Amino acid sequence: MGTLYSDASFLQIIFYEDKNFQGRFFECDTDCSDMHPHFNRCNSIRVESGCWVLYERPNYSGYQYVLTRGEYPDYQHWMGMNDSIASCRVIPKESSFEMQLFERMEYGGQMMDLMDDCPSLMESFHTNTIFSCKVMGGNWLFFEQPYYAGRMYLIRPGEYTRFSDWGGMSARVGSIKRIVNTY
Repeated sequence: MGTLYSDASFLQIIFYEDKNFQGRFFECDTDCSDMHPHFNRCNSIRVESGCWVLYERPNYSGYQYVLTRGEYPDYQHWMGMNDSIASCRVIPKESSFEMQLFERMEYGGQMMDLMDDCPSLMESFHTNTIFSCKVMGGNWLFFEQPYYAGRMYLIRPGEYTRFSDWGGMSARVGSIKRIVNTY
């Protein structure tokens, strides 16, 4: 394993074509919208520092996986569907978390404030559909199922007028978790 850096400004993730950190590899220290020129498949990953979101397809699309510092000897260890990773983004460290959730598109209907993890939207707010949201602070993950299960979506600071803005196939949100980086 390479050197682990304590300097929070240094970010590094290493992608390997084969399992158990074998084969061709690509070291990355910033966002990358298309990793296909660097490798054909990804079967293992080392996150030396930082928190990262990986995407199945180029230009930050497709299934998403959030990884923190550690070793992932095969794609099942990061809950991957297959060996396809084509783009990645650094998730910045945040100190405050605040979000407004809306039951209708374009911030309509009932509004719900959130500042902490929510393991079950149904139990907390009696709904499992979110059509729009405003993120004033922090990076969050929406999960399709309660208790942080199912497909996930990275929600960064900004405004999302409809669920398709965050890549959702539907407005179904079962749980929400803050991304608390420890670098």
